[in-house]
Amino acid sequence: MAGVAMLMTRIHPTAVVHPNAELDPTVQIGPYAIIGENVKIGAGTTVGAHAIIEGPTIIGVGNQIFPGAAIGLDSQDLKYKGGETWVKIGDYNRIREYVTINRATGIGEATVIGNHNLLMAYVHIAHNCTIEDNVKIANATSLAGDVHVESEAVISGVLGIHQFVRVGRLSMIGGMTRIQRDVPPFTIVEGTPARVRSLNLVGLDRSGCTAEEIAILKKAFRTIYHSQKTLSQSLDDLNLLADSERVQYLQRFLRLSIDGKKDNKRRGVIPGKSVNSVEG
Repeated sequence: MAGVAMLMTRIHPTAVVHPNAELDPTVQIGPYAIIGENVKIGAGTTVGAHAIIEGPTIIGVGNQIFPGAAIGLDSQDLKYKGGETWVKIGDYNRIREYVTINRATGIGEATVIGNHNLLMAYVHIAHNCTIEDNVKIANATSLAGDVHVESEAVISGVLGIHQFVRVGRLSMIGGMTRIQRDVPPFTIVEGTPARVRSLNLVGLDRSGCTAEEIAILKKAFRTIYHSQKTLSQSLDDLNLLADSERVQYLQRFLRLSIDGKKDNKRRGVIPGKSVNSVEG
């Protein structure tokens, strides 16, 4: 009986929790929150007042879900015809006020949030998006369907990202920038229209990148964005640089952007501010 009493003290009496929901005994549910069927919430997670979590949704440990958030509701994709689709959220995320995270569209598919992410107030994560780890997304930013944000990216506020776009690792997007193409890793993107402005040197330094690694990335950046060659030709020239995992990753990312565009599977990559043509 003591365990039941402890659980009841962590669920506000005005909250509505479906009897089939699976809540760790340490989960805290605030006033007027609604927890639906097929929802599983891990240890130490808190759910604020008036938040709504529908299922199928799995939420890991140590998450903070603030008042008014709406998680696991149906996909807004017009192709969604019902059926079991998912939201899967990892550990130690902060999901602020009125964030919306929709389930995926196709049966068996998932919208995925990794670990240690910060989604500020009014962020919208649409169907089939993937947010990796240690990502920060500022207020009133909307991600369309199938957007993939790689680890340690920083996305500033009041902006939209087009469907199927990839945001590369350790990139930073300036506020109110319209993102219609892939954002290259390690770069700062800003402006209307969006342009690659520079390397994200502060982010690279904070991530533990050594001075030698940063120097190699600077050479790679100049090779790509300060030559008169096409992007494909510049990527070939990267093979002449010192062996670097980060440069190889940058090369793979950009290859996928331009090759996928030819197959109508990708939207291409955001160009640099001083390059006439980076496609092809």
